[in-house]
Amino acid sequence: MVRRHEIQVLRRAGHSLVETAKLVGVSRSTVQRVEAEAAISSFDTEAERDQRGSVARQRPSRFAASQVSLVENEQVEALVRAMVDHFAAWGGVPLVSVFDRPKTIALKWTKDGVVTEWNATFAGVALDLDVGVELCWPYSPEQKGAVENLVGWVKGSFFKQRRFVDEADLHQQLTEWHDDVNTKRPSRATRVIPAVRLSDERPRLRPLRVAPADLALRIPLTVGPTGYVVHDTHPYSMPPEALGLPCTLWLYRDRVKIVAGRHVAEHDRKFVRHEGSTLPAHRAQQVAAVSGKRAKRYMKREHLIGLGDDALAYLTELVHRRPKVWIRDVDELHDLLEVHGDVAMRLAFARGLAERAFGHEYIAHYLANPIGAIRAPQELLS
Repeated sequence: MVRRHEIQVLRRAGHSLVETAKLVGVSRSTVQRVEAEAAISSFDTEAERDQRGSVARQRPSRFAASQVSLVENEQVEALVRAMVDHFAAWGGVPLVSVFDRPKTIALKWTKDGVVTEWNATFAGVALDLDVGVELCWPYSPEQKGAVENLVGWVKGSFFKQRRFVDEADLHQQLTEWHDDVNTKRPSRATRVIPAVRLSDERPRLRPLRVAPADLALRIPLTVGPTGYVVHDTHPYSMPPEALGLPCTLWLYRDRVKIVAGRHVAEHDRKFVRHEGSTLPAHRAQQVAAVSGKRAKRYMKREHLIGLGDDALAYLTELVHRRPKVWIRDVDELHDLLEVHGDVAMRLAFARGLAERAFGHEYIAHYLANPIGAIRAPQELLS
């Protein structure tokens, strides 16, 4: 599928039938056949995995503008988000992007370098952006050397030449370095200041089809038996009617959208490990979906405990101090949670622990008079 996509990209970019066939390494009849097919808009089916061929080894125009991003890890999400950020900074998408051959891009290939299995997340983003992909071929020192030379140049001209006080200083110096190498010094390869060369090349770039803030990674998952979809240790709630359904999680920078048939839910994205998100509407639906007083009480207690360690400690103490009325307290606390939300309840539980005041009436008082929370709000968001 990636080869078909590449043929379509080259033809849309204006390459002739003969040029496209030569660059991709296929016959002219194959190019004509692919050109007659519908444009590729999705990626990765089991039936098409065996049909994928090698990525064409094209030579894109090189304007030598430098763009370096600092990322938290080397996972595929960090890679594709940095890639789309760079395209936005340049003002468009090049015909081809050149990469090394990490597992975040290619998973399997033959001895002669033909990719047989791509990283589905990366390939899906490449199709969304309509960008061709060129990989360095194994055992090719000329190609590997070009990539390693670029990495070595960044290390030698920036990281090894400077000292950083903290992360903020690192980002500030990186911004200054970008300005210096792109707008002041001529490139040794082209003898032209990169910003000048980029302005000449920009008309050849294609429009960015997806803005960085709108880029979503599509991840296939399943709604679990408890009504949650778990991604990277983070549970996100879904309606009880969606239990057991296959779903797609759309992972944005700051939010997630989950689609399971006709059921759709949007959550703020969570980043602290094991932190989850339960929408108030789902909380009420989950309680209503279970039968029996004991099951409903258990569900309410689980919703409260899910607010964090302070909530667990408060409810544990509440049960021991008020053994005859704690069931009523749980019902009342759950009602308060429905009205005031997660953050306010976390603050109230923390304040109740600090003041050793246990009972739903105290929590209601704290919620009505939220002055004097004992911790900074950011410490209670997880």
